[in-house]
Amino acid sequence: MIYPVEELQNRINIYISEIPIIRPPAELYKPIEYVMSIGGKRVRPILLLLAYNLFDDDLSVALPPAAGIEIFHNYTLLHDDLMDRADMRRGKKTVHRVWNDNTAILSGDAMFVIAYQYIAKVPTFHLKEILELFSVTAREICEGQQYDVDFEARNDVQAEEYIEMIRLKTAVLLAVSLKMGGILGGASSMDADLLYEFGIHIGLAFQLKDDYLDVYGDPAVFGKNTGGDILCNKKTYMLIRALEEANKEQLAALTFWLNATDYKPIEKIKNVTNLYNQIGVKVCCEEKMKEYYDAALSVLDKISVEKTKKAELINMVHNLMYREI
Repeated sequence: MIYPVEELQNRINIYISEIPIIRPPAELYKPIEYVMSIGGKRVRPILLLLAYNLFDDDLSVALPPAAGIEIFHNYTLLHDDLMDRADMRRGKKTVHRVWNDNTAILSGDAMFVIAYQYIAKVPTFHLKEILELFSVTAREICEGQQYDVDFEARNDVQAEEYIEMIRLKTAVLLAVSLKMGGILGGASSMDADLLYEFGIHIGLAFQLKDDYLDVYGDPAVFGKNTGGDILCNKKTYMLIRALEEANKEQLAALTFWLNATDYKPIEKIKNVTNLYNQIGVKVCCEEKMKEYYDAALSVLDKISVEKTKKAELINMVHNLMYREI
């Protein structure tokens, strides 16, 4: 049986809602319950379940590690919000705003441990491989986050460096979710590796789409104001390519706005967006996203499962690629 994405989302939401999080001391666990109750797209656990379902349909085996992946993902968001001093996440106040910095650190650490506990709820003969995979991925995400922090102080970041940063910070978790699902479902080593490669391409396209929507998304659909990355001079693919491709006059104008300290936010967003359009980075980003998306589908085609079984996975990544939020 192949489960539709909506059914998998419902199953993982129910499973997560039934995890007994609160225990003494309550002040350690209340922020975790708060974070997990906010919800989200559940992209990573659904990808794990979809990959598993290519080979098996007994979801009871895959639900615990899928929940562990989602708990881990939310832990990274909790700490990201703290490092970025972000006020809101998914329309709710961030943990360090509701509680404080120390609580965000300690509750995040507890989430990391809980994530490991649930990922370890796999059949014993898969345990070593799954934990090694996850451990490498967790370390890589820390590396990606450090690169992201380092880039804040640099004005010479190259496009290739940025792609490597988002591979580590974003793509590897999608990739390992897919590979873990394949392994648990009984995929061959070759198919499991192909699922990982597929996930890397999708993860890169996914993050580029986030960057793109922050500039070109419709605020009414996107759910928040656009231009946040522009206002904080975030080293996105589009800014990096704009700095690389700008002519002398465009570079001077872009540099002015990057160094400006006294401005109206709407004015900076409008002018930088206009520069992006002039330089051509909107199209450049769209082409790069499609390059990774097409590469992902090409890899998926090589996995030794009938194409009909891949339909839900194909549909999900299509929706990720062409989403407006």
